[in-house]
Amino acid sequence: MPIMTVLATTAVPDHVRGALTRWMIEPTPGLYVGTLSARVREELWSVVTASIGPGAAVLVHPASTEQGFTLHTAGERRRIPIDFDGLTLVAFRPEDDGDVDEAANSC
Repeated sequence: MPIMTVLATTAVPDHVRGALTRWMIEPTPGLYVGTLSARVREELWSVVTASIGPGAAVLVHPASTEQGFTLHTAGERRRIPIDFDGLTLVAFRPEDDGDVDEAANSC
């Protein structure tokens, strides 16, 4: 049964964007929305994760969880999903700021 799927991308190759627009609409650059079967969703996600390169992607689709959806990520992002007793929360990675470390060491 087809279900609503949302996929957000950042800096992905053009061929990935082309594959996504065959199945989904792109209402704003990098945001794809569509009604997909589980098989098509999984195939598209495997294309995205296999060729993510320096980019990043987030896939959200309905699931039988407390929140009613599941979240998948690929690539390097500052925000990372964390499972907390069955709930998906989003945590921030600390910023790597080499200038702060150098300033602390020079004092």
